[in-house]
Amino acid sequence: MAQLPGRILALDFGKRRIGLALSDLLGFTAQPLPTYNRTRVREDIAYLSRLARQHDVALFVFGDPRYMSGDLSRQSEAVRDFATRLEQATHLPVTFWDERLTSSQAHRVLDEYGMTRQQRKGKVDQLAATLILEGYLQSLGPA
Repeated sequence: MAQLPGRILALDFGKRRIGLALSDLLGFTAQPLPTYNRTRVREDIAYLSRLARQHDVALFVFGDPRYMSGDLSRQSEAVRDFATRLEQATHLPVTFWDERLTSSQAHRVLDEYGMTRQQRKGKVDQLAATLILEGYLQSLGPA
């Protein structure tokens, strides 16, 4: 696995919230970060830029919302637009990772823990981001 000069930040981008997960410096593990509640695009970008600097992020991995057929979903355009703006603001590279089924997988895990609908708020996004990052890290292969 090619070593990056920093961590990887995964984002499960939604209309209201952004689930976040951060890799360790070696790119072995994915740790959830608190879910970010979106406000305005400019403020969202500023927050993520600060977070990237604070954690020495070298790469953003966005969940790529696709239909089960593999085609890009309607949300894909919003994700790609936001990712482009974040890349321009931070000068950090962005890549996309297929996020199909991560939210349903996150719901199943939270069901197993017996979490109520209220307790899940933000946790689904956080867990989905962690699953996105784990999948991406596994695709890089052994160190």
